[in-house]
Amino acid sequence: MIVYGSSISPVVRKVLVALNEKGIRYEHRPVAPQAEDAEFRAASAMGKIPAIDHDGFRLADSSAILDYVEHLSPQPALIPADAQGAARARWFDKFGEVELDRKLSVVFLERFLKPRLFKVPGDDALAQQALDTHLAPLFDYLESQISGPFLVSGAFGIGDIAVAAPFHNLRLAQVEVDAARWPKLAGWVALTLDRPAFVTAIAAPAW
Repeated sequence: MIVYGSSISPVVRKVLVALNEKGIRYEHRPVAPQAEDAEFRAASAMGKIPAIDHDGFRLADSSAILDYVEHLSPQPALIPADAQGAARARWFDKFGEVELDRKLSVVFLERFLKPRLFKVPGDDALAQQALDTHLAPLFDYLESQISGPFLVSGAFGIGDIAVAAPFHNLRLAQVEVDAARWPKLAGWVALTLDRPAFVTAIAAPAW
């Protein structure tokens, strides 16, 4: 399987972690969104990342790819078998990408991408506003949902992967979850990002 996309993207990281957890061999090609690479665009007509090519089967959406991977290699299961567990896992998958990552991306842009990659000053006030106004309520919600090492059904799964993936970008922006305010969330993030599957995905080349 070929996986296209920069590992600095949380949605690409999500796919790499799932493949690592399942022990599926893959070739990672770190391309940027909209890259004019013919093989990448064959897998992703809209230029979205991540995208995969698995023996000619091409797909370009992180959640769809995770569902495909789950059917391809059912064990270890990353989606619970019961209806409620599966629904909650998919909710956290959506929450991680649509709610958390999109709001966190403001902090990542202003405190990491602009100064480190684009070599221009970031807007620290804008980043702080995103943390205080937009991310704090999401952290409150996650704090209320954590009752153990895993978010759903007592086992590691796509919910954990999708929610934890953006937090590495927060670390790159030199922001840590306030353990005094959100102790369960801070502990869960540290534990999850230390999993070997995450460590390997984080170490993958970004460019």
